Amino acid sequence: MGRILDGRVAIVTGGGQGVGNGIARALAEAGAHIVIAQRNAQQGEAEAASLRDTYGVESLFIQTDVTSRQQVDAMVDETVERFGRLEILVNNAGASFPKRLENHTDEDMESSFALNYFSVFQAMRAAFPTMKKQGFGRIINLGSLNGVNAHLFTAAYNASKEAVRALTRTAAAEWGRHGITANVICPSALSPQAKAYFDANPEMTKALLQNIPAGRFGDAQQDIGPLAVFLASESSGYYTGNTMFADGGGHINGVPWRPEVED
Repeated sequence: MGRILDGRVAIVTGGGQGVGNGIARALAEAGAHIVIAQRNAQQGEAEAASLRDTYGVESLFIQTDVTSRQQVDAMVDETVERFGRLEILVNNAGASFPKRLENHTDEDMESSFALNYFSVFQAMRAAFPTMKKQGFGRIINLGSLNGVNAHLFTAAYNASKEAVRALTRTAAAEWGRHGITANVICPSALSPQAKAYFDANPEMTKALLQNIPAGRFGDAQQDIGPLAVFLASESSGYYTGNTMFADGGGHINGVPWRPEVED
């Protein structure tokens, strides 16, 4: 794609590993300066250094617990103070856990929404004033096929990710007049945690691959990254409020698999 994002500034939450790291690397390859925001400092510092060395962009790590409004606000403030602007926000951080719906506690739901939904809302709200002032902003939120296809036994995660899709559409509707777009990517690429889970549940891997027309899981940088680069670019200005599936067609038929979860 070339360096179509040359000089742009991007925050990627959870950008030190998995899908977030693939997106961060794709954005850097396209010329964007990258802020990696996550809790794991050792990993975040190492990845920021790798981006600088590999792609010749500016990159820094900001240790951030995205469930803390104060830390999310500080993440955005530090980015704008360092670079003077913020064009791209990628809300990637998130996690799920398997449990039957009827066994979910209030705390399960609250913690899932804190990480997967409220962190996204807070980051978008914090970034909005700068993007509005610039007259340009690109918000990319990571959704999940779990919510779209109502995967079994991940109710809290499903609900929180679907809430992100509704939030994204609303932001697109309200903020479009300021030159800000907001879109969702639903990826099929494995984070380290997902890979470990699938390795322990080979029957799920088989079921998933049978329903992905492309016949494989995606590569975070090579398959998910180019879509993120496009959505972050000036060329995507007419694309907003969308959910885009980077999943090899996996959203078409869902997943006919029933995991073993205790009653």
